[in-house]
Amino acid sequence: MLNHALIIARKEIRDHLRDTRSLVSSGFYAVMGPLVVGMVSLALKGAKSSAVILSMMSLFALVASFSGGMNLAMDSIAGERERRSLLPLLMNPLRLTDLIVGKWIAISVFAIAGIALTLAAFCLTLRLAPGLLIRAGIVLVPLVLFAAAVELLISTWCRSTKEAHTYLSLAIFLPMGLGMFLIFFPHTESAWFWFPVAGQQLLMNLLVKGSPVPLLSAGAIALISLVCAAGLLRAAARLLQQDEFVYGG
Repeated sequence: MLNHALIIARKEIRDHLRDTRSLVSSGFYAVMGPLVVGMVSLALKGAKSSAVILSMMSLFALVASFSGGMNLAMDSIAGERERRSLLPLLMNPLRLTDLIVGKWIAISVFAIAGIALTLAAFCLTLRLAPGLLIRAGIVLVPLVLFAAAVELLISTWCRSTKEAHTYLSLAIFLPMGLGMFLIFFPHTESAWFWFPVAGQQLLMNLLVKGSPVPLLSAGAIALISLVCAAGLLRAAARLLQQDEFVYGG
């Protein structure tokens, strides 16, 4: 099973690397947050401005978790269906699970690359310690895998690339909206900690403030994110068992 999934993932990655415009777009999304935060840091000074800058950093990092694999996600299933290549692909002797997992791995690879680029850009613009950004990357990897599963499910549900682009663009507002909510209503943090996105947001806040991160809690939210990702992938596979989602009628 894993071998078939890796073959599909390799093909998806190779094909997507040929799409220069998509890569440039993903790169722009990745560095946009660090550039904005860098300009804000030049304009503001003082302890309060430092807290604002660090909060913005954690928020943009969460957004990058969703934007890094968005372009590949919208083409992974919705694009195949629009090109009428999804049905021939499903007629090959492979399980739906192999197909879904392979495409999820490919989306995750580009999303992780986007996060790495975002954190590297923060390191340059804010002159942060590389160790801090490495820990932030470890915290965000489970969220990236969850985000890739969300985007793959959306792509499977949508009938065309245009429709997938619309809904995936709206999905980016999930981490942005939830992150802003937790910034303005910090007293609700404990109630949201065990949810993907919110949990990583709170862990990122601890990291950028220099506070110790509870390893047990970090491991728990990582496990929850992976379990949710597995559930979303299973839902995507079930959708492809229905003719309307295969033919796009």
